[in-house]
Amino acid sequence: MLVIGAQDAVNLLRFFDDLPDPRSNVNRLHRLGDVIVMAICAIVANADGPTAIAQWAKLNAAWLRRHLALPGGIPGKDTFRRVLGLLPPAAFQQCFQQWLQTLQTSSDEDSENQKHIAIDGKALRRSHDRRRGLGPMHIVSAWASDFGITLGQVATEEKSNEITAIPQLLERIDVEDAIVTIDAAGCQKTIAAKIVQGKGDYVLALKGNHEKLLHDVEFLMLGHLQDDGTGGPVSRYVEVEQGHGRLEARTYYQMTAPSYLHGRSQWKGLKTIGAAVRVYEEKGIEKRDVRYYISSLRRNGRQFAQAVRRHWGIENSLHWSLDMTYREDESRVRNRTFADNLSWLRRLTLSLIKQHPGKQSNIMKRRMAGWSPDFLMQ
Repeated sequence: MLVIGAQDAVNLLRFFDDLPDPRSNVNRLHRLGDVIVMAICAIVANADGPTAIAQWAKLNAAWLRRHLALPGGIPGKDTFRRVLGLLPPAAFQQCFQQWLQTLQTSSDEDSENQKHIAIDGKALRRSHDRRRGLGPMHIVSAWASDFGITLGQVATEEKSNEITAIPQLLERIDVEDAIVTIDAAGCQKTIAAKIVQGKGDYVLALKGNHEKLLHDVEFLMLGHLQDDGTGGPVSRYVEVEQGHGRLEARTYYQMTAPSYLHGRSQWKGLKTIGAAVRVYEEKGIEKRDVRYYISSLRRNGRQFAQAVRRHWGIENSLHWSLDMTYREDESRVRNRTFADNLSWLRRLTLSLIKQHPGKQSNIMKRRMAGWSPDFLMQ
């Protein structure tokens, strides 16, 4: 986890200094940095849109004046809507990424393990715009599991566009010395090459979109699954977990990718293949599923198991939290730029909330931030 102090929070404002203001110079009353910081504070404090942000700012005007210049007073809802609807999402995110990088420096020095970044997509289910023929918007996020923060995101119109969104996202984040995990939609040669070029490693889930490669990996791993890993050089790692009244066992196998593996030379940096076997009970019936992977990691069963397990965690740590804490699936914002920027602010503020050491739920922390400016500053 990162440790974010009060001065770090104040310093956030200076990272907006170089952000181009997309508004007209005519009748511009409010500083861009002030508007953004007020939006961040309001969203932490349970606001969910421009009207709520403006109302929160109005009710907390005296407190805000102690921290911000506010030459034009408290903005109205139209100002918040206009700013969030005009800011280029990539440039907006870059300001936060630069701030987060300054916070990560000391944490990285103390870390013994390779950092982990999970990349996955999530649909904003009610963001469709039938009048314009637009379906729900999809947000592809990069989640730093070690720190509990979102590093960046790219919005797409269709889930199938995640293949083109992931390379764009990799351009925005630093993957050096990181293990990047992606589900089967991102198992692409160009994506693997981009991660390696960025001096990172990858663990990519493998499914039927690479049929011949999957067939080879299944055949090679099958022998180890049948004889419990005694058929050759393979790393094996076992985890057993009990919770919610059921026992779940996970066994991970990893072996060096042979030279004759289908298309091996086309996958930059490919070194190993692996399988994750999960045995669990559901309604009194024992079930089993197997997932296959390709990776640029050297053979190390424990490291492979951690990477796979951490990727599964993005569903609970990020996606589930966004729906439970922010009711993101219920958002009806139609403007795509506004929806993208608002989605990013949810992810940023969720990251901040998760850093707070209190034992309260994320939902309760947002309520407490709304009730108490002192708690909000924490």
